[in-house]
Amino acid sequence: MTTYPDVSGESLQALIARCLGGDQAAYAALYEHYAAGLYRLAYSILLDVQDAEDVLQEAFIYAFRNLDRYDPERGEFRTWLYTITVSRCRNMRRRKMLPTVDLGRLLSLGHEPSGPDRETPEAALARQGVRDALESALQTLSPRLREAVALRYGQGLTYREMAEILGCPQKTAESRIRLAHEALGRALGTAGEMLLEELWGF
Repeated sequence: MTTYPDVSGESLQALIARCLGGDQAAYAALYEHYAAGLYRLAYSILLDVQDAEDVLQEAFIYAFRNLDRYDPERGEFRTWLYTITVSRCRNMRRRKMLPTVDLGRLLSLGHEPSGPDRETPEAALARQGVRDALESALQTLSPRLREAVALRYGQGLTYREMAEILGCPQKTAESRIRLAHEALGRALGTAGEMLLEELWGF
């Protein structure tokens, strides 16, 4: 089993330096560490598996080709990658119509119990009902609001981090979440925000 180095703080800078020196193992370590989160972000915005996979590859290709342009004094490496990913998602949306797909695939990522802790059939049925209701509600959000929801609830970012990634003032990021809550509230009632917190574990 391959062991990847800790990707944080000085270790991250050392890893980036190795990448810039042509170390393929360092590139693999960066990909391994960030790929799952970037894929989840892309899928939660685009709602399409193939599009999310394409965006993931495009984002990493761009990031690796421009690694020398990353400036740690201007922000975290994770934020830089998220910014690239959101930009690629917007490009993808412009290239094709946004499809309607099963958002339950997103909502279940990393949250399905297994083994002795698996849900009872009754609990699983109830949870699926919640997912179905939330899926319908999230499909009604505009792409910009869905981006905000994906970053806030899917990635657990602060409003400041969201603003940096979305290229907008922090107040605008806060406003988009508020508008998303209002839209979900109209569709789901007062349980809307609670459902998001439960399903995304924020």
